[in-house]
Amino acid sequence: MSLFDFIPHRKFPEYYEICRRTGVLRFLPAKQREYGDSYFMEEYMAQYKKSYYEDESNLRAMAKRRLANLAKLVPLTPQENVDPIVRKPFPNQTLLEIGSAAGFFLDEAKIAGFQTKGLELSPKEVEYSRNTLGLEVERRSVLSVEESEWKESFSVVSAFFVIEHIQDIDGIWKRLQTWIRPGGFLYLAVPSSFGPSFQTNPKEWFMTHPSDHFFDYSVHSLKKLLSILGFDVNYVRPMSYHSYRDLGLRGKLPEWLYRLYANQFAYGDTIELIARKRTH
Repeated sequence: MSLFDFIPHRKFPEYYEICRRTGVLRFLPAKQREYGDSYFMEEYMAQYKKSYYEDESNLRAMAKRRLANLAKLVPLTPQENVDPIVRKPFPNQTLLEIGSAAGFFLDEAKIAGFQTKGLELSPKEVEYSRNTLGLEVERRSVLSVEESEWKESFSVVSAFFVIEHIQDIDGIWKRLQTWIRPGGFLYLAVPSSFGPSFQTNPKEWFMTHPSDHFFDYSVHSLKKLLSILGFDVNYVRPMSYHSYRDLGLRGKLPEWLYRLYANQFAYGDTIELIARKRTH
């Protein structure tokens, strides 16, 4: 039985279906495409005006910030409660990154104590991850791994700007639920429909919507979906602040107040989220 029940969107039926259970949006014009070396490099360059490798220092800094967010949610052992100086955030814990690119996040996670594994489609990035960084990365699709193959294998599963590209929405979410151990974490970064672009300028949103994004999420739909799957959201924040994109009243707020609102309600065109799998 599907986790989702999609019906035509009330305002934008030509573009979207909406799940009655969760509020997840299915983008009807989306089309599948190949994700090789040229896609990865061209997309990154187009968005950030520099290559992925030229941006390594920033990407590693972001990785360290993400790992610090996780560390705040990992309970202390009795020894660490006595002597916090000896604390190692992730001893003997396992982390899977879906769409691991060249492996900068995985490498930082390995330094922090994780046993790491990555899945990546780009041959060049897989080669770099393995040969240069010495990481365990497989060139295969997440959907080529059966749910039962990695059942409760990981303390953390991460996917940064990946799940929106996957057409089999039931397939990806059932794997995320199955592969994470009870008490483990899911760490996502996704584009968000609860942000200034879609909420106040839908015409521009649809004009610039990536053709290979099959689904659009928000903090609200993710909380509903994750609750159904047995997770509680522990952390969610916008990844960017674009008050100038907001054509409504929020766009007229002073920048400090706009950011306060955005942080409080996860209002942004892109968001990060950490959810913990319940133990019972």
